[in-house]
Amino acid sequence: MRRRRREISILVLAATIAAVGACSSDGGDEPLSGDSLHGTTESLQRLERPEGPAAELAGPLPAEGANLPATAAAAPDLDAAGYVEEEYTAEGVAGSYRSRGALPPDGRYELVKDEADRYRTRIVVRRPADADDFNGTVVVEWLNVSGGVDAAPDYGYMADELVRGGYAWVGVSAQHLGIEGGPVAVAGAGLGDTAGVGLRRLDPERYGSLTHPGDAFSYDIYTQVARALRAPADVDALDGLEPERLLAVGESQSAFALTTYANGVQPLTEAFDGFLIHSRGGAAAPLGKAGRGIDIAGTIAGPPTRVRTDVGVPVLVLETETDVLSFLNYHPARQPDSRNFRLWEVAGTAHADAYQLGPVADVVDCPAPVNTGPHHFVAKAALHSLDTWARTGEAPPEAARLETDSTPDFVRDANGNALGGVRTPQVDVPVATLSGEPGGSSSIMCLLLGSTTPLDPGRLAQLYPTVDAYLAAYTAAADAAIGAGFVLEDDREALLADADPSVIPAARPPAT
Repeated sequence: MRRRRREISILVLAATIAAVGACSSDGGDEPLSGDSLHGTTESLQRLERPEGPAAELAGPLPAEGANLPATAAAAPDLDAAGYVEEEYTAEGVAGSYRSRGALPPDGRYELVKDEADRYRTRIVVRRPADADDFNGTVVVEWLNVSGGVDAAPDYGYMADELVRGGYAWVGVSAQHLGIEGGPVAVAGAGLGDTAGVGLRRLDPERYGSLTHPGDAFSYDIYTQVARALRAPADVDALDGLEPERLLAVGESQSAFALTTYANGVQPLTEAFDGFLIHSRGGAAAPLGKAGRGIDIAGTIAGPPTRVRTDVGVPVLVLETETDVLSFLNYHPARQPDSRNFRLWEVAGTAHADAYQLGPVADVVDCPAPVNTGPHHFVAKAALHSLDTWARTGEAPPEAARLETDSTPDFVRDANGNALGGVRTPQVDVPVATLSGEPGGSSSIMCLLLGSTTPLDPGRLAQLYPTVDAYLAAYTAAADAAIGAGFVLEDDREALLADADPSVIPAARPPAT
């Protein structure tokens, strides 16, 4: 039995009705009006959504030979969990966007449709086989292309919660690089000759008909896929599942793009019921140009940009230590929590980590062992919290920001772990220093992977006179994190299993 059965909760209040009357159309040259936005988290859904073109879906493609989004993290067996995995093509005519003026740092973009071009991309669907197991929420992940091939990092971090919670997940090959190939932003991801090749050249027989007109059109492609999921035509990729909510999710480069989408496109399309923007930097992605992908280096160097506060649907930004400082530099784009916005900064975490890499973590050539922090535990809680927020209006808990000094740099405790932020037993009852920083100057990839530095035996003996003392403190901290809402009760057993009493000196037999 799934933890949550499908609910029917369409909340329609007077503010919603007023917003419908004021909505602007999707397309044309009408400017975005703040009056067209949702007013409160109690009115998270509209009587109507602006009409617009939907992607035409075809498939499913044959299961044999599928090139599925890469994720090295351990994930549930979909067959055993009662899930179906399928691949479809999605095509249509997408539009690009232009801004009525300079893109403002407060995120209140005023966009209008610009050029149009044809596209044919692919989507990957993982859904419950039995409609009774579907919880009504479709998580739509903007697949990440920073490693030179479509990857699904958020699926990797959140798969346990997705499957046990009865979500449907759809990965969208939204960007030019994933289809057409191009320069790789993060080299050394263990992908060898496939990095930067693109699906068309990787398997011409299967994917040769795909075409992508450039990342300027990615935002509308993403919208059109969402519309096809919500209101299917001839081909229903959800096979009869009736979505009540669509949540937009994306990590790293995809999070830069979702920041732009939430600020400028979502108010025009109302395509999504919530956003989980995971590991963005301070800037937002550009609107893009035809025929090419996003310049990620130029994007990172862009001006700090907040998420607009009047977007009208829940937005949860999840940040690691690496994201807040380092070259990603989210710090100057920090903003207070508000009616529709939450920011969780997680102590002891890196942009990517050992959980995401899986077995590859042991062979990555970085100056120090990569980060083994609690990133995935909090990511699963973030998804659950966003879904609850979108379906009921109950907002996630507010979290303290990671503490920084005037440099800025993180303020760290006596064990080297960052103070403030979302707390977990891995940093409050530590056996290692967990950092978003690498153990020395290194490649871009290592800069993203952070580090794990074991505490020396003398320090461990000071902290934990006995194994029982360590386990008692760790368990108490785990329960505190669960009670605060930053780790799920469903993950308690796995969180406790992450303790490592074997390193406590009192656990070791005396030397002979």
